[in-house]
Amino acid sequence: MDNRDEVRDFLRSRRARITPEQAGLPAYGTHRRVPGLRREEVAMLAGVSSDYYVRLERGNLAGVSESVLESLATVLRLDEVERAHLRDLARGARPRAARARRSVPAARTVPLSVRVMLDALTQAPAVVRDERLDILAANALGRALYAPLFADPSRRANHARFAFLDPAATRFWADWERAADDTVGVLRFAAGRDPFDKALTALVGELSTRSEEFRSRWAAHHVHVHTGGRKRIHHPVVGDVELMYDSMTIAAAPGLTLLVYTAEPGSPTADALRVLASWAATADASGEAVVPGGPAAATHP
Repeated sequence: MDNRDEVRDFLRSRRARITPEQAGLPAYGTHRRVPGLRREEVAMLAGVSSDYYVRLERGNLAGVSESVLESLATVLRLDEVERAHLRDLARGARPRAARARRSVPAARTVPLSVRVMLDALTQAPAVVRDERLDILAANALGRALYAPLFADPSRRANHARFAFLDPAATRFWADWERAADDTVGVLRFAAGRDPFDKALTALVGELSTRSEEFRSRWAAHHVHVHTGGRKRIHHPVVGDVELMYDSMTIAAAPGLTLLVYTAEPGSPTADALRVLASWAATADASGEAVVPGGPAAATHP
């Protein structure tokens, strides 16, 4: 088991998007047999032999130096996330024993201190997710915000399954296309970091089998890391909200990410969060699951 196919397709896709003009090369003639740069052009610009670059693009990154990776990243105009992904792919190409000495197992359990912190956050939705986009923990407002993801109590809430397998997702995400792109990008980045994660491989296989939208995005080799920004959601209980969010890694639990969502003070979204908190409290007090359209939702039309 190796990551040669992933390396090959990633380098080819990045080479194909760079034109000779962008790379500062003369474009002789109007007909080129390949989109973007040729292999020998990438090799020349990166300062390596054509034979060596062909070997790299065939998926063999074993033993490649940091300086060559940096040169390739510059020639292919990789952004910071793509550069990190390329380094992960190179790490994954090492012999397994070498990888094991450097790797840190991803956490699957949320530390008690983080769970206590979640419960202490009463005015902002907050969730903890892993690299597979499973939601491992959430405060009451976080569960209320993402109530559609928790609609099936028999299965752990997962952003990717919801985005591509649940028809409600296209209504929930105001910009579903961007949400879908980012979701696949996060999974692709995680796969590069740990190509031997069997659960992640199974998730990608399931989504690829069941969703053409997922398959087409997976083939594009887009990578993404959530750091912060804004999300627009059409919530089934409180309607349209625009939330700011910040993403924080959890030092005590590698691979886990804490996301906290906030609203601008005095905004309609801030009012909506207060209504959502009241709805969630009513559902909790009545013992009902926090599911839109349930008995508790009727108390907050």
